[in-house]
Amino acid sequence: MNHEDLRLWSKRAADWAADYHAGLRDRAVRAPLVPGKIAAQLADTAPELPDPVEAIWADFERIVPDGMTHWQHPRFFAYFPANASPASMLAEQLTNAMACNALIWQTSPAATEIEQKMVAWLAEAVGLPDGFVGTIHDTATTATLSAVLTMRERALDWHGLEDGLAGGPTLRFYASAETHSSVDKAIRVAGIGQRNLVKVPVDDDRAMTGDALQAAIRADRAAGLVPAGVILCAGGTSVGAFDRIGDCIGVAKAEGIPTHVDAAWAGSAMICPEFRELWAGVEGADSIVMNPHKWLGAQFDCSVQFLRDPGPQVRTLGLRPSYLETAGREEIVNFNEWTVPLGRRFRALKLWFTLRAYGLEGLRTRIRNHVAWAIEARDAVAALPGVDIVTEPRLSLFSFALADEAATAALLQRINDDGRIYLTQTRVDGRLAIRVQVGSFDCQREDVMIIAKTIKEMLAQWSTAPSASP
Repeated sequence: MNHEDLRLWSKRAADWAADYHAGLRDRAVRAPLVPGKIAAQLADTAPELPDPVEAIWADFERIVPDGMTHWQHPRFFAYFPANASPASMLAEQLTNAMACNALIWQTSPAATEIEQKMVAWLAEAVGLPDGFVGTIHDTATTATLSAVLTMRERALDWHGLEDGLAGGPTLRFYASAETHSSVDKAIRVAGIGQRNLVKVPVDDDRAMTGDALQAAIRADRAAGLVPAGVILCAGGTSVGAFDRIGDCIGVAKAEGIPTHVDAAWAGSAMICPEFRELWAGVEGADSIVMNPHKWLGAQFDCSVQFLRDPGPQVRTLGLRPSYLETAGREEIVNFNEWTVPLGRRFRALKLWFTLRAYGLEGLRTRIRNHVAWAIEARDAVAALPGVDIVTEPRLSLFSFALADEAATAALLQRINDDGRIYLTQTRVDGRLAIRVQVGSFDCQREDVMIIAKTIKEMLAQWSTAPSASP
C-alpha cells in the first residue's frame, strides 16, 4: 500500500465512517460477549506476502464492527463517554497523517504551542484564575500519577529521585472512597503502598469534609507518619460524588500539604457557570485534571492537567539529556518533562478544532441538555413499580435498583442483552445499583427517554414481581 492507495482508501474510510455514525441507532450498543469469537476469525500467523487492501478492508467490515461495543452510540449510558465529535475526528485524521512525535518543542513546535494555548483556553472556560498552566496527557490516570509522584518528591525534598524510598519516612496520602481506582493505582505505582492511602470517611452526601480530613492528618502526624498529599474527588465515577473541595483545600494548605483534584468527568461541566458551585474553592488546588474526551467531544485520548506552578512537577519528572536539548532554547517548554512518557501525540489539534467548531456556548448547550434529560429520565425510572432511586442525579449521573440484589443484576443483564441501551453497575453502601450516565455527544432527548421504556419492558417480561430468581 502506498500513498496513492491511501488517497483512495481514506476517502472510502470517510464514507464508511459517515454511514457508520448514521446507522448507530440501528445497532445494539454492546457487542455479544463471546470470548474468543473475534480471535477465531483471524489467521494464526502474519502473512509472508502482502494481502490486497480490498481483502483487508473486506475482513474489517466482516469482523470488526459487529465485534465492538459502540462508544459513540447515542444510547451509550455506561461508564462515562469517550466522545468523538466530527470536528475532533477530522483533526485526528490530520494528526495521523503528520504522524509526529511531540516529545520536545523542536520536534513539533506547533504541537507544543497549540497545546499551551488550548490549556489556557480551557482554564479560562472552566473559571480558573489567571496563572494556571498545564499540559495534555493521555488519560487522567497519567495526570494523577504525575501529581502523586510530584507530591511524593515534595514530601521527600526530592531525595526519592536519587535515593529511592527504602529507609525513608512513611508517606501518607488522603482521599475518599469515592475517588477513582486510578488514584489507588497511582499510589501503588509511585511506591507509596496501598495501605498508606487513607480513605477518609465521607458525610451523608458522600463527600470528604475538611474536619474529617484534618482528623486523619493529625492522627498520622501523632503516629510519626508524614502526610504528603490530598487527592480530592470532583464527580466520582461511581455516583458522581463531590468532596467539600474548598474546605479540604483550606485544611491541606493549613497543614502544608499539596492537593490534586480529580475532575476527570465533571470538569467539563464547569464550562457552565451554574455548575461551578459543585467544586467551589478549586482555585486553591495545586493540580486539577479534567478529560475533554469525556464530555466535550475531543476524541479519546485527551486529558488536561492544570497546574498552579509547574516547577515541582518538572523537577520531579523532567530529564534533559544532551540529545533532547534545543540549542539556544534552554528555557523552552518541553512537555515530556511535565509527564511520564517521553513520546507524545499531537493531542491539542483535536481540542483546537472542537472548541472552534462548536464554540463554548454550543458545548454548554449539550451539557445542559444532558443534565436536564438525566433528571427527566430519573423521574420516569422512579415512576416504575418496584424501582428505587439509589442516588439522585449529580449532573447527568444517577443510579437505581430493585429491592433484591439478584433481581437487580438480572435486570441489568436483560437490559444490556436487549441492546437498545447500555448501562453499568456500581455499589452504594454495599448495595448493587445500576448507573445511568447521559453524555453521548450526539444523543437526543428521545434516546434518553428510551431508558425508562426499556426498563419497563424488561420488568414486564417477568410474569411475576422480580425475585432472587427472575
